[in-house]
Amino acid sequence: MPSPELLAELRQFVAEREWAQFHAPANLAKSIVIEAAELLEHFQWDDEFDPEAVGLELADVLTYCLLLADKLGRSEEHTSELQSPMYLVCRLLLEK
Repeated sequence: MPSPELLAELRQFVAEREWAQFHAPANLAKSIVIEAAELLEHFQWDDEFDPEAVGLELADVLTYCLLLADKLGRSEEHTSELQSPMYLVCRLLLEK
């Protein structure tokens, strides 16, 4: 999962905007799907894409994933449970 500093920044970002009231797990899960669909739109008709725009959409998807993991209490203290290859790839991406 993200570093404690990144997680603290995300929590502060949400708190400053008073968004926590909207961050029920179901809402965050829906937001992941919505943002993933926006990411997919960049590849809808061909393989040409704007790397910057794709990066922004990917950041949105990852942010909602991190917020949901945090909301569910699945942050850095639970990483020892998650050893699947997919988790390891995600962790490597997030640590860069």
